[in-house]
Amino acid sequence: MELPIIYHPDYVAPLPEGHRFPMSKFRQLYQLLITDGVAQIEQFHTPQPPPTEWIQLVHTEDYIQAYYTGTLDAKALRRIGLPWSQALVKRTCTAVGGTILTAQLALSYGLACNTAGGTHHAFPSYGSGFCIFNDLAISARILQQLGLVQKILILDLDVHQGDGTALIFQNDKTVFTFSMHCEVNFPGTKQKSDVDVPLPVGMDDDSYLQTIARYLPDLLSQFQPDLVLYDAVETSPGSATLKPGDSSEVYI
Repeated sequence: MELPIIYHPDYVAPLPEGHRFPMSKFRQLYQLLITDGVAQIEQFHTPQPPPTEWIQLVHTEDYIQAYYTGTLDAKALRRIGLPWSQALVKRTCTAVGGTILTAQLALSYGLACNTAGGTHHAFPSYGSGFCIFNDLAISARILQQLGLVQKILILDLDVHQGDGTALIFQNDKTVFTFSMHCEVNFPGTKQKSDVDVPLPVGMDDDSYLQTIARYLPDLLSQFQPDLVLYDAVETSPGSATLKPGDSSEVYI
């Protein structure tokens, strides 16, 4: 079986010219996978936005409706860092649907990849750091509710701590949160994951891989998850070190 990859054209929503979030990279990733022969068109699956009830498993109804209708206040929008638009609402919900579909396909195929998602800075009642709805948390809750899995490991290797995800599952023994991140980086105020591994600035590839190798085998053998949601880190071309400010918004 070929690896399922999830993508939707709605993963890209227009932003004001000069905005620092590189929204076009989701389309560029899709095109690169095809043009470089890494993936074939037949491997791609198209997600749909989830019903609101699914999002409500993690987020408050007031926050969801305020975001849907564009009535979040200026402070809330500044915290998110993305200007509201109907296209962005569609993009946000479609990306959540993509992660849910990815998780479902992973249970059938053993592995599946989403070309967007990993919005781990989203909290139940507010968004933060370009993250609006927490797709990892929503996917975990849905799969549990559907009876497809019981225990889930969220393996977060983004350069930023998965603070929203950590808080959401802080008292939940069925979801284990692991975050390995740069110690001097966003968010300024860290939450408590089940395991946090802060890394020094300038860590090279070998040291990074040795660090994750010290944790991952024991995590898998001791927690024995039914599913691993892996939030991957993106490194800049030509960069082999971890440093503050590295982009890490592409997840596949």
